[in-house]
Amino acid sequence: MAAKRQEDMTGSTGPTDAQLLRWTRDGDRDAFDAFYRRYREGLLGFLARRVRQPDIAADLMAEAFASMLVLTVSERDLPNRPAAWLFTTAKNLLVDAQRRGRVEADARHQLGLGVLELDDEDIERVLEIAEATALWNGLKTEMSDDEVEALNARIVHERPYSEIASELNCSNAVARQRVSRALRHLRIAMGGRHA
Repeated sequence: MAAKRQEDMTGSTGPTDAQLLRWTRDGDRDAFDAFYRRYREGLLGFLARRVRQPDIAADLMAEAFASMLVLTVSERDLPNRPAAWLFTTAKNLLVDAQRRGRVEADARHQLGLGVLELDDEDIERVLEIAEATALWNGLKTEMSDDEVEALNARIVHERPYSEIASELNCSNAVARQRVSRALRHLRIAMGGRHA
């Protein structure tokens, strides 16, 4: 079966997005990497044209692909049009980031957290991510159960921090901190040097 998939991935037409995601769900590590490579430049360009800040565009791209990966390995139904889902998710993340930018800046200040800063080398690394398929399994071993749950609730289900905090029996600030730590693990796993 793996040989057939490899043949499909290198064939003239290549697999569909839906096939790649189904294969990822079945444990094929190369399938999500192929999906990622198919859309990374287009998605980063889409975001970079809208925010004009490479570090924010890279962050949003990572969150969008993380959302797709979490959805793919979950028990939920896969989207009928994965590319549309990915770009819509990225657009929604951008709108949310713009809306909450001021609130989160205040929260970071209160928690004493710095702003993630990427240099040219970091941005280049974001563009050259090659280990996307191993992210979720690797992250689950690096994160606490509460961080995994908070990331899933915030990124995949797009739930507000107040609901996440209530479910995890913690404050909004702690819920934000758990999501932030989970995203930090994601950045590190994707090759970013700033934690």
